[in-house]
Amino acid sequence: MERSIALKRAYDDKTPHDGYRVLVDRLWPRGITKEDLKIDEWMKEIAPSNELRIWFSHDPTKWIEFQTRYFEELKAHPEMIAKLRNMASKGRLTLVYSAKDPILNNAVALKQYLERK
Repeated sequence: MERSIALKRAYDDKTPHDGYRVLVDRLWPRGITKEDLKIDEWMKEIAPSNELRIWFSHDPTKWIEFQTRYFEELKAHPEMIAKLRNMASKGRLTLVYSAKDPILNNAVALKQYLERK
């Protein structure tokens, strides 16, 4: 089965196509209850460090450097990376995030990292 990784904002409704839903933010999304978010797992440890998150501050000019630094941080979590890749190989894996920007956020970077060979 081909690996399947999707991205979804925490504020968007869950659908049957989401498969296994993992929140990949360090902070819980504002204004959402655990019941409303409907995630299978919260991997806050795989999110960017507080220092990196604050430094990046969703500044598009820092995106490339953010990815480089975040990928370095991800190397410290091989067991979580393996678990996410395994989940994706079994079916749909949806990385849930709360950032407003759907293109420049940690879930996008994490998906790229997971899809590398």
